[in-house]
Amino acid sequence: MSMKFNIIGRNIEVTPGLRAAVEEKIGKLDRFFQEDTQVHVTLSVEKDRQKIEVTIPVKGNIIRSEQVSNDMYVSIDLVEEVIERQMKKYRKKLVDKHQAAASFTPFYLETDDYEESEVKIVRTKKFDIKPMYPEDACVQMELLGHSFFVFINAETDQVNVVYKRKGDSYGLIEPEE
Repeated sequence: MSMKFNIIGRNIEVTPGLRAAVEEKIGKLDRFFQEDTQVHVTLSVEKDRQKIEVTIPVKGNIIRSEQVSNDMYVSIDLVEEVIERQMKKYRKKLVDKHQAAASFTPFYLETDDYEESEVKIVRTKKFDIKPMYPEDACVQMELLGHSFFVFINAETDQVNVVYKRKGDSYGLIEPEE
């Protein structure tokens, strides 16, 4: 196997069975990547949520997916499928835009039979962005009936995003200092 796995567990022991499942499933992706590509995997459990996060840094990009189910082995299967789909869908962008060919295998670079679905921006919207507090941004988002809202945080003077989460809660995205 040419990929190098770094697997950690949060609230779950990384058993030999889980390690083998991760290495076997995610290892199928090694046909896309050069030898010794690092793969960071975090397995975590919260109540009945069995989550796997996979991050594969490649030159100029990070390939990442996280999947949750009520069974860790199902989550592992799902995450491999999603990453493979991402790899096929964005092949031209990953390779052309960043000259990242050194990160990938000839198989991946030369296979042309992948679906090429262009990322198309179909609408551009300009809006007045003004300072407000995150809580006020959530109220504004609700009033507009949107699932996210971009604003300048009055406390930090930085562009932030609030978004709706499952269970009527909110999230805040802010840049790192």
